[in-house]
Amino acid sequence: MSDARRLGRGLEALLGPVSREQAQASGALRELPVGSIRPNPFQPRTHFDPAELTDLTRSIEASGLLQPIVVRSAGGGMYELIAGERRLRAVQRLGWASVPAVLKDADDRTLLTLALVENLQRDDLSPIDAAVGYQRLLDEFAVPQQELARMVGRDRSTVANTLRLLKLPESVRAMVQEKALSEGHARALLALDNPSAIERVASEAVAGGWSVRELEARVRGDRPPARRQRARGTDARNPTADVRRVEEALRQRLGTDVRVTAKRRGRGLVTLSYYSNDDLARLLELILGQPFSG
Repeated sequence: MSDARRLGRGLEALLGPVSREQAQASGALRELPVGSIRPNPFQPRTHFDPAELTDLTRSIEASGLLQPIVVRSAGGGMYELIAGERRLRAVQRLGWASVPAVLKDADDRTLLTLALVENLQRDDLSPIDAAVGYQRLLDEFAVPQQELARMVGRDRSTVANTLRLLKLPESVRAMVQEKALSEGHARALLALDNPSAIERVASEAVAGGWSVRELEARVRGDRPPARRQRARGTDARNPTADVRRVEEALRQRLGTDVRVTAKRRGRGLVTLSYYSNDDLARLLELILGQPFSG
């Protein structure tokens, strides 16, 4: 079965052993010189958040590299990265001479597809980068859109809507890349036909801190919904620094990668990464205070 036909089965099916222990047990783990590894030429991600990279570097320094990178041979003792660019950048920052890696055979189409799926499954890719990656598969490898959706494990409508973001002016796409606008904001802007109008309304939305609902109302020409007054004494500062501190504290306590996503009205998500069934059992025991017996 080809890699392109296994994409719905998770990263382990795509990339082989995902934890260092699994790779070592299967005999797939090897230590490769950091200087022998080139970036993935089909890497869809164009922006690496400096704060997130710093957090990952600290986590690896404290706990080691829990998940090996994945590479393919490029000949002459050189390798090209398939998955794990953030991990590779982190160990480069730490000055490591070698890095644990799993060697895998992959052609160019599979290389792009695996890079897309790794980022998408980890919610680690901006919608603009995803759209560019989708378009490359359509253009360079003549993949039909229905097949593309199946390959990356998304509904066809989701892929089509993501591809539509490429119709936005470059300046607005940059706002989405920089997270000044969300994907919801970007889709609402597509209802405007004039690129100049899209840029103007996008700039107003960023300056005014409009919600998606407010932006949709402006695009329709309706009166925007009334904003709730912020209660006195509420801290209006950017919560990013607080979120980073929470993530780092949880990483140190749990010994794994943690992502905290802050939403409105004090809501949010805490996402924990695990790399094997044994690793999941370890996390459950830490959280529950006893071995999980369910």
